[in-house]
Amino acid sequence: MRPLTDDLPKPLLSIHNKSLLAWHLEALAQAGISQVVINHAWLGEKIEATLGNGQQYGIRITYSPEGTALETAGGICKALPLLKPTDYFLVINGDVYSPKLPIASLLEVAKKLRAQNPGMLAHLLMVPNPVQHPQGDFYLRGSQVSQQESAGAEKLTFSGIGIYHKDLFKDLVLGSPAKLAPLLMAAMEHNKVSGEKYTGPWHDVGTPQRLQELNAADE
Repeated sequence: MRPLTDDLPKPLLSIHNKSLLAWHLEALAQAGISQVVINHAWLGEKIEATLGNGQQYGIRITYSPEGTALETAGGICKALPLLKPTDYFLVINGDVYSPKLPIASLLEVAKKLRAQNPGMLAHLLMVPNPVQHPQGDFYLRGSQVSQQESAGAEKLTFSGIGIYHKDLFKDLVLGSPAKLAPLLMAAMEHNKVSGEKYTGPWHDVGTPQRLQELNAADE
């Protein structure tokens, strides 16, 4: 996203005069979520200065700063002591734009996992493959997510939005970089990753051109 991110962290880039993080926070508040942990690295102090304690959104924000970027799983691991989940929790990547994100229904999924299938380690929101990622990430068959192709399975792209069980990260070293994909793929080998296809608006804001196009489009 350079040069846009030379002096501004990517999650503070704006679409329709609202930062990517603001879109998320408003949706979370509307769904009744009151506690959010934001992990950050590059120019993270600007995120804290902009969002503060979250009072303007009706949410209490705690920050998990990273001296050096810890990758997705490493960042989640570092943030867990602040979030203090008893089991499942929701994660939304800060660089995606999904203005009608079905957070309430995702919270219902977490309740069902807790009651019916507590051994599940992750539930992923999958989206149709965008132009910039035509090969997709994982296969979805019914509600099962897998690396392996099978009859009736559709290969989709992981949205960067998911529900995770804290045990998915139990073997990570706090403060060490770690990628999320290897953890998910290991869990898939034991059929411990579920998912659903989401066809609502979702965009990976990965280039200045995509940002410009989103701002030019109708809300």
